[in-house]
Amino acid sequence: MFARSPVLNQSGPPEFFFRVLTTVPEFQALLFLLFLLLYLMILCGNTAIIWVVCTHSSLRTPMYFFLCNLAFVEISYTTVVVPLMLSNIWGAPKPIPLAGCGTQMFFFVTLGSTDCFLLAIMAYDRYVAICHPLHYTLIMTQKLCAQMVACAVGLALVLSLQLTSLIFTLPFCGHRREINHFLCDVPPVLRLACADIRVHQAVLYVVGILVLTVPFLLICVSYVFIASAILRIRSAEGRRRAFSTCSSHLTVVLLQYGCCSLVYLRPRSSSSVDEDRQIALVYTFVTPLLNPLIYTLRNKDVKGALRNAVLHKAASGAS
Repeated sequence: MFARSPVLNQSGPPEFFFRVLTTVPEFQALLFLLFLLLYLMILCGNTAIIWVVCTHSSLRTPMYFFLCNLAFVEISYTTVVVPLMLSNIWGAPKPIPLAGCGTQMFFFVTLGSTDCFLLAIMAYDRYVAICHPLHYTLIMTQKLCAQMVACAVGLALVLSLQLTSLIFTLPFCGHRREINHFLCDVPPVLRLACADIRVHQAVLYVVGILVLTVPFLLICVSYVFIASAILRIRSAEGRRRAFSTCSSHLTVVLLQYGCCSLVYLRPRSSSSVDEDRQIALVYTFVTPLLNPLIYTLRNKDVKGALRNAVLHKAASGAS
C-alpha cells in the first residue's frame, strides 16, 4: 500500500518531501476520507469533553480538570499532523520548507510529551483519590492542579526545544530530502542526516526515557498502591466503581506509552521505518479518538452531563 514517490526536481532551496502513502487514486480517496472522518471524530469528541466539563459545575473536580486539559492537548496534537497529512495524500508530493518541518517537529514533540506527562498526573490524581480519600480535597487543590499542568507543559517545551534545535543543526543530504513518514518526526528526519548522529540518537533516548519511561514507572507505582487500596475495599460495588475508573485510564496509558516506546526507545538497528509509520498512526488517530470514547462511555458523570445537555438543548429548541 505504501509507495515510493516519484523523483522530484532537486533545484532550488532545500526542502523536505513526505513519502506518499499510495499512488493508487482509489486508495488515495479512501485514505483521505478515512483520515478526515477520524480527524473530525477526534475534534468533536474531545471538544464535547471540554464543553461538558466547562459548562457543568458538578464536573469542576481535579480529575475532570486534567481530562479537559488532556482533550485540548489531543485536539492540538492531531491538528499539528493531520491537515498537512491530508494535503499530501492526493496528487504530487508537496514540499515543506526546513523551518516548516522544524516547527511541526517542535509542536509535535511538545504536545506529545505533554500528553504523556498529563497521563502520569492523572494517575497520581487517582492514587490520591483512592488511597487518601479523606485528604483528597486538601491535597489536590486548584492551585496544585494548575501548577502540575504548567510544569508538564514547561518541561515538554524545554525538552522539545533542545531536541529540535539539536537535530536541525545537522547537515542534510541534497535538495530532495524524502521523509519516509507522514510527518516530521524525529527518527525519520535523523535518518536523512549526512553526519554522525550517535550523539543525537543518545539525546533522543534520554528524552524518550524522561518522557516515556519515568512517567510510566510513576504510573505503575501509583497503580500498585491503587490496586492494594481497592482490594481492601469491603463493598463489591465500591471495588467495581474504583476498578472501572482506573481501567479507563490504564487502557489509554498502555496504548500511548506502548506505541511511543516502540518508535522512540527501540534500538535503531531493530527498527523499521515502515513499522514506525504504521505505529505512528495509532498514537496519531486511535489514542486521541479513544480518549473521549473511553472516558465518556465508562463514566456515569460525563454521560449524565452529556445527556442532560442534549435534553436541555432539545427542550429549548422545541420551545
